[in-house]
Amino acid sequence: MGHEKDSLLGKATVYDHDYDPGLLFPLARMEKRARLAIDRDLPFVGEDVWTAYELSWLNAKGKPQVAIAEFRVPCDSPMMIESKSFKLYLNSLNHKVFVDHDALVQTLQGDLSAAAGAGVGVRVLPLRPVSMPVGDFAMSGKCIDALDVGNFVYAPDPDLLSVDIGGDLVEESVYSDLLRSNCPVTGQPDWATVCIHYTGGRICHESLLRYIVSFRQCQDFHEHCVERIFTDVMTHCRPHSLSVYARYTRRGGLDINPYRATPDQSAVAPALRSVRQ
Repeated sequence: MGHEKDSLLGKATVYDHDYDPGLLFPLARMEKRARLAIDRDLPFVGEDVWTAYELSWLNAKGKPQVAIAEFRVPCDSPMMIESKSFKLYLNSLNHKVFVDHDALVQTLQGDLSAAAGAGVGVRVLPLRPVSMPVGDFAMSGKCIDALDVGNFVYAPDPDLLSVDIGGDLVEESVYSDLLRSNCPVTGQPDWATVCIHYTGGRICHESLLRYIVSFRQCQDFHEHCVERIFTDVMTHCRPHSLSVYARYTRRGGLDINPYRATPDQSAVAPALRSVRQ
């Protein structure tokens, strides 16, 4: 079992020409989940949607091929894959010959599923005519970023969340482009749009915006930030139904987009895309 401090994050790296699935660096999900009082009986369904914009390999004649790839890692996999190791692995394919598209997909599925400890969905898409494979340049619902809010703190604080007392039950989607977290190893900032869809007592939008901004100096992986948001909203706002979906901007040709939802909702992440993606 790997630890994030033992990964290649923040270290000088040689980009090898040889295909090497051993570059993939799995990290156990349960270590961070235990801090949120999440045990193996998960309170959510969902997946991590990765998009690779720099996938390249060689065909049987040695001609370079390029494509966009989408990977879907189920949230109940015992392991997640550290992002730099994922990039290094994908780059190790640059000079590997595949006889056809199916051979490439089978290799990707086999290597990534072995690292995650569960089946990983893989789609490899041509740049044309499918130029944008993950859906619309739109987030559904209401953006809360224009609210005139102050008194911010910059460490995650679930006590910032509140629900309108005595109000009617609502179903709504709200989103913010102001989510920022930081890599737990390098400290580099990660930027995201987060969309929250829920049914229940109306969550105070001002309190939700303060809560989202409170992640601004948080050092954690994308997946754990979304799971913290999910558990905090469930605990402090008690919605009947909830989904949290963060669309992070890419780094090194990869974006990571965690989606978590209560079991009454789909386990498959919606086809959304933010303007920054």
